[in-house]
Amino acid sequence: MTSPHLRHPPFRDKLPAPIYFRLEKMPANATYPVMRHAWGEFVYSFSGVTELRLAGQHLLAPPHMGFWIPPGVQHVGFNRRAAVHFSAYISEDLCGAMPERTCSLLVTPLLRAILDSLAETRFTNTEAQSRLLRVMVDELGNCATADSFVPESADPVLAPLLEALRDSPADARSNAQLARAFGLSERTLVRRCTQELGMSLSEWRQRVRVVRGISLLQEGQSVESVALDLGYGTASAFIAMFRRITGSSPARFVGR
Repeated sequence: MTSPHLRHPPFRDKLPAPIYFRLEKMPANATYPVMRHAWGEFVYSFSGVTELRLAGQHLLAPPHMGFWIPPGVQHVGFNRRAAVHFSAYISEDLCGAMPERTCSLLVTPLLRAILDSLAETRFTNTEAQSRLLRVMVDELGNCATADSFVPESADPVLAPLLEALRDSPADARSNAQLARAFGLSERTLVRRCTQELGMSLSEWRQRVRVVRGISLLQEGQSVESVALDLGYGTASAFIAMFRRITGSSPARFVGR
């Protein structure tokens, strides 16, 4: 990222309530400072892609997904394109049912409904709102987890290849062509992707295209235009890939 807009959290040392939330509209190339706090944090993306970097891990939250940051974990959040995200700050004594590691969360329909409701208001610390926030925390504990929607690797050979594909999702080169371009054998490339990413390179590339596709669709591009931008010959091929990974068509997913 270049020329980032630096944003600061509303507080650093103490929460104003056991559970606090806010909705943040972030411009393109915005970032927070490196942070470590005594409470847990849940971040949910309403639009755009919110990213989180910490030691040995890089998480992305495309729209309608989120991630969990346990208390005491050093991290930095940022976004490359304009984004709107929801942050919930949860005191440590209420984090018992949450994962002990930083991870992506697959948001349940009930949690999504709660977040949609909270996004229409602001933090008031009323008794009614406090009850709803406690239900939100309970439901967070029911969410399925994943290490990352689009995992990264610190492998010195694989990392540059992944960065090149992230920058150019429409790159149509085969595994064999990519392996040659980055000084690997195809067998070595396949093995390193399995070990480092926990998935095939093909699956990883499709997830990158989903993330980029969501951003383009939210900017107003048509499904047909996005499909072509991402290297698909037809819109139907892009829709089939998108539906397989997200369980929804592009139009319905973004329309949420």
